[in-house]
Order: sequence, then C-alpha cells, then structure tokens
Amino acid sequence: MLSRLTIRNYALIRHLELRPSQRLTVITGETGAGKSIMLGALGLLLGNRADTKVLWDENEKCITEGIFEIKAYRMKRLFDDYDLDYSDQTILRREITPSGKSRAFINDTPVTLEVMRKIGSRLMDIHSQHETLELGSHQFQLSLIDGYAGNGSLIQDYDQAWKAYQEARKTFETLQAESGRLKAEFELVRFQLNELQKAGFKEGEQEFLEVSLKMGEHGEDIKTRLNALVALLGQSEQSVDAALGEALHLLQPIRNISTSLEQLASRLNSARIELKDILAEAQQEEEKVEFDPRKTKEIQERLDTLYGLLQKHRARGITELLALQESLAVQADKTVHLDDDLKAAQSRLDTMQKEVEKIAALLTAARKKARTPLVRQLTELLKGLGIPDASLQIELTATAPGPAGSDRVEILFSANKGIPPQPLEQIASGGEFSRVMFCVKFVMAEKASLPTLVLDEIDTGVSGEIAIQLGRMMQSMAQRHQVIAISHLPQIAARGDRHYLVYKDSSHEKTVSDIRPLDQEERIEEIAKMIGGTRPSRTAVENAKELMAMSTS
Repeated sequence: MLSRLTIRNYALIRHLELRPSQRLTVITGETGAGKSIMLGALGLLLGNRADTKVLWDENEKCITEGIFEIKAYRMKRLFDDYDLDYSDQTILRREITPSGKSRAFINDTPVTLEVMRKIGSRLMDIHSQHETLELGSHQFQLSLIDGYAGNGSLIQDYDQAWKAYQEARKTFETLQAESGRLKAEFELVRFQLNELQKAGFKEGEQEFLEVSLKMGEHGEDIKTRLNALVALLGQSEQSVDAALGEALHLLQPIRNISTSLEQLASRLNSARIELKDILAEAQQEEEKVEFDPRKTKEIQERLDTLYGLLQKHRARGITELLALQESLAVQADKTVHLDDDLKAAQSRLDTMQKEVEKIAALLTAARKKARTPLVRQLTELLKGLGIPDASLQIELTATAPGPAGSDRVEILFSANKGIPPQPLEQIASGGEFSRVMFCVKFVMAEKASLPTLVLDEIDTGVSGEIAIQLGRMMQSMAQRHQVIAISHLPQIAARGDRHYLVYKDSSHEKTVSDIRPLDQEERIEEIAKMIGGTRPSRTAVENAKELMAMSTS
C-alpha cells in the first residue's frame, strides 16, 4: 500500500505530502483546487509521460515520490526479473528536469518507463473519468470478463500461441510471395551459377594470372637478360665476383694496420656475400622463366574469361564474384527445396492455428461461464445504488481469432423497466455510467490482489441515499484494499478513515495548490460546507455530524 506520497514543483503544486490511511482516505476540495493535478502527479509513478510544462518553477526539477509497503504482495520475483533491489518498503520516484529530461527510479535504481509501468501497475490502479468512458469499449469489457473469470494464465498462454501463429503466418506468406519470383528466376540463376562454377576462379587468382601473363609475354627477353646478368656477375673471368675477390686479396695483407682499412675490407666482404645472394636468385629466376606461347595464350584466355564475368556482373574483383556465386548457390538451393519449405511452413502454420483455436475455445468457455454470475452480481449492486430496474446482459459473439481470442463482447444495459437493454455507451447517463463503473471496480476489487485503488470522482451524478450506499461500498472495499477516493460528496467524505482537503493558496506571488489533513472538528466543518456552502447553517453542521456518526455504524 501507499504509505507516503510527496510531490514537488508539479503544475500548481510547490510541495505536497500525503500520508493515506491503510483503508479509506478521502480527498475533497473545490473544483479547480488541484485534486486532479495531484492525480496527474501520481500517474507519473505509473510510467505516464510528462514534459516541462508541468513544472511550477521552470528553473527547478519536478519530483514525485511514492513509498509503498509491499511485504504482503509477493513481488520479489518480479523485482528479480528486472534485476532490481527488493525491499519491503519500496520507493518509486520520477524526476523531470527543466530541460525536459525525465528519469525514473525504483529503490534509487534508474529504470525505464516500461519497467516503472510494470511495477507501478502491480501497486496501484488509478480510476479516472477517462476510464469511465472506456467502459463503453469492447476491449475494456472483454478485459472485465477475463478479470472476473480469472483468465490471466489462459490469456498468457493464448498470447504466446497468437504470437507464434503470427510468426508462422508471416514465414509462410513470405515464402509464398517469394515462390513465384524464385521459380521464374531459377533458369537464369542456374545458368549463372553453372557459369561461375565452371570457371572455378579462386581467391587471389587474378593477381597471379596478370603477373604470369606479363612474364609469358616477355619471357624470351627476360631469360636473355638474366643470362647476361648471371655471366656479368659471376660466370666470366672479368665478372664482378672475380673483381671483388681480387680487391679483397689486395687488402688482406694490410687490413690489420688501421681501423679504416679493416672497415674497408669488411665492407668489401659484405658486398661480395650480398653479390653471391643476388647471383643465386638471378640464376633461380632465369631457370623458372619459360618461353611457352601456348601457355601464355591459355593464361590470356582465362583472364579474358575473368574480365568478361567481372564486367557482366559488375563486380570489382574475384572476391565479389565468389560472393555472388555463394548467393546464387543459396538461391538455387532454396528454389530446389522450395516446395518442401512451403510444406513445412504450412504444417507449422496449421499446427499453430489449431493451438490458437484450442486456447481460444477454452477462453470462450471461461468467459461464458463467468458471464452469468458477473451479470447477477453487477445487477444486484446497481439495484443497491438506486437503479432498481437495472438490467444487464453480456453478449459474446464468435469472431475470427484475434489478439484477445475469438470473442467480441458487448455489455447491454437498461436502467428502466420495460426498456430492452442497449449497448452501454448508447443508453447510460453520466450518473448511471459512474455507478456501473463503480460496481465494476467493486467486483474486480474482490478478484484482484491490488494493494492501492485510487478513485477519481467515480461518484459523478450520484447524491442522497445512493451516495450513502456508495460510501458504504467504498468502506467495504477498503477492508481488503487501500482506497483513496477523490470526491465531492459529503456522504463519501464522512466515510473516510482519513480526510484530506486540497485548496488553493493565493497569498504569494504565484498561486499554489496545497493539501492538509483534517481533524475531527475540521472534518465536520468541511463536510458541512459540502452540504450547505461556504457558510453552512446549523442544520448543515448537524447533518455533517450525523453523516460522521453513520460512518462508524
């Protein structure tokens, strides 16, 4: 449950602190005093988006912080799933900086808004007037039946099956769409693949062929020149090697006389060693050179084939040709096995469709089973809230399977005897809508383990004895849940275990909204004002005391 709510620098709120009762807390105040603003700040803890427009002072950040006691709600596993530190006293905090940056924290650990929504939705349920309007939507009505039926596990199973079915259908449809194109291109793909495979080029072959071609085209000249080089360097009496040998012989007797002569002899010796290495390599190169016009022609033809394929496929080298060959091989193989792949994809699709239909049938059965007791309970509650001739029907119409099953739900309602039930959004008045929504909340509170329920003016269009009964029902709900009710009715205000007043303070340069708890005498005075205006009569005060006394009976 929520033990403390702190709001700083939000809209008209400079600083506000709320410590609600464990049971029923009522919040009252004049229209425009800031009750809904406080609700907006509370919504930030559920991951709602906000911007810098909410800042009371544009130079300071907005902070909304809620402290929750969650020991009884078995949420440690959920915290572990999101790698969050668990504490029986958990703190949710939102900050909005003047630059517009929004940050969310759970127990001082930064989290995404999605994580804050997941955690926050397990701690609070905020009913707003917007949600009352949602009562007319088919999706809301379906979720109502599922909640009442306890279909949470079935919904998860169905959701997984539906996603798997959607993936299987996408795979099948993609293969089917590709089928015509692949088959139409198959002959061309196979021809191009065979052409590349027959050519059989290897990585790096282009460079080798181009060098080999140059060697072949200039083979005779290379061989002649290398022969002459070998003779010049070492195979004649006047060769360079012989000359270096004679030079060393001249220096040998005098090399030890001085350091400079020793260095000259050493350098000549190094030069002769290097010369012998050059000579050996020149001989090897000369032996490798072949003057073979036939082989040179073959190399030229292979290069012509390569250049032709590069131009044909607009490739920049053998690497790109080999990549194309691999791609064509994959496409050809895919086409060859296309019928098998389609058959397998169709089989998978059929299997997942059957799974979806099976779970959808279980959902339908559960919804139909829950329909009668839900209608009966809601009808009885509505009669207790001043609609004695209330008539409710829940129609389930079979549809093609969709994200929520294979049912379309329609809640039909009539408040008057002899008037057949019609779709809820078409026939219910504002007050009737509010009472139906409250009955829905009352029923669902029995089914859920939600710690805190916030009700924002769910008593719209209600007064008198009906308001008294509404207050009793809120007290009943508060036996199992923490309830925070924003109300304008004295009959409900009197029922609270704790009563807060929201008011505007215009004593400073800028108007602010504030909140304060009321003691017993202040509560009587405030409830009397709700009954009789800003200057309540003695009768209004007595009525307020009577309502306070009734709340404990």
